Amino acid sequence: MTQFLPPNLLALFAPRDPIPFLPPIEKHANHRKLPYTGVAQFLGEFEDASETPAPVRIETREERKERKRREKQEQANYKLEQDLALWNPKKNPKATSNPYNTMFVARL
Repeated sequence: MTQFLPPNLLALFAPRDPIPFLPPIEKHANHRKLPYTGVAQFLGEFEDASETPAPVRIETREERKERKRREKQEQANYKLEQDLALWNPKKNPKATSNPYNTMFVARL
């Protein structure tokens, strides 16, 4: 399709000059990679697997969330039980003697 374009537009699709070759840069002596060596000489430094203590289990985010929810629910239930035990409708000074004399106003 580009073969039918005028020469001024064909010049836009012409390939660029190739990238000139440059020899690789020599790395600094401190950055040269060392040959691989074994680790057998360090095996004595590791601790014995039988002496290793068991890992400490840490609760996950979901477990912590569930535990806090459960504690909150238990605390609310305890508070409700305490309030029910202390509640005496006969000793309420703000209560009216006849509940039918109470007016309730809603949706102001």
